[in-house]
Amino acid sequence: MPIKYEFAPDLQIIAEEVCDSLFPHIKTDRIKCFRSRGSSSRGTIARCHALGKLMQAAIGIKAVYALEFLFERFEKLSKEDQLKVIIHELMHIPNTFGGGFKHHDWVTEKNVNLMYKTYINKKEGRENVKKSWFGN
Repeated sequence: MPIKYEFAPDLQIIAEEVCDSLFPHIKTDRIKCFRSRGSSSRGTIARCHALGKLMQAAIGIKAVYALEFLFERFEKLSKEDQLKVIIHELMHIPNTFGGGFKHHDWVTEKNVNLMYKTYINKKEGRENVKKSWFGN
């Protein structure tokens, strides 16, 4: 059975919110999130795909990134772990946003957890501001 891909608008929204808080270098109009079904890879939960510079030049476009979340594994995770996986995949996108990748010497469990905590703290801070401002 071939792999099937479908756009994941719910994950797209989360990824864009994470980018707004943690990764301002990521051009959210040039990343897209997909769920895939039917992969035979073992142990993979998600992947970050990019179009290399030569192909960008050949077809005359700027860098784009696709984040693929393997449905069968990703959906079994807790919401916290799903968010960490989204952060992990976004961390692979370099500051240059040119089609390359940051490797696993940078995208480590330790760094993902630090970014996760930073995101949660920023999000809670925004919620506290809303509550104090609007009285909710």
